[in-house]
Amino acid sequence: MQDLFDPSGEKEALHEPLDEGAMLLRGFAAARDTMLLAAIDSIATAAPFRRMITPGGFEMSVAMTNCGTAGWVTDRKGYRYARHDPDSGKPWPHLPKEFLDLAKAAAMEAGFPGFVPDACLVNRYEPGTRLSLHQDRDEADYGHPIVSVSLGLPATFQFGGLKRSDPVKKVALRHGDVVVWGGASRLFHHGVLTLKDGEHPLTGRRRFNITMRKAL
Repeated sequence: MQDLFDPSGEKEALHEPLDEGAMLLRGFAAARDTMLLAAIDSIATAAPFRRMITPGGFEMSVAMTNCGTAGWVTDRKGYRYARHDPDSGKPWPHLPKEFLDLAKAAAMEAGFPGFVPDACLVNRYEPGTRLSLHQDRDEADYGHPIVSVSLGLPATFQFGGLKRSDPVKKVALRHGDVVVWGGASRLFHHGVLTLKDGEHPLTGRRRFNITMRKAL
């Protein structure tokens, strides 16, 4: 069995279909992990991680930041994409080439050629944090896929259906795994179960998730 924390990226990535239009690419980003993490550090220097407030007034447990032409934000006004960081008033940091290259390659591998994201949400999980089931519905065009990259501690990804009450698959995600979904599954509910404690050699007691979309 591949080491859960194997950062080498030398073993061939396994393709695991999750549903129509949804694919798990095992280890697809492992060989790029140090470059991706360095890019996250650079993004967070310009636009620090923060715990956003939902329209209902609740603070999210997962810390977030953005890069790209637009960033996903939530506050009392609702969920939306904004071209400027509401905390600083400045444009979000540019989408790093490392992210863009990975998004294009992963989308192509999953059957979605020509994907060019303009927005990237970076989530930072710590033990005890989670992301409840939700749909990504704030984008202008649902014809583009979503590319989601896992780095650091392992997590359990939930992948459901169009209705919140649909059966949910539980998928173990490891460092370097990439999930791509679009087409028939583009609006499927998804989330992350409560992160268990642990220690990763590159990220410590944290997990990072890079989610790239075409938002505008």
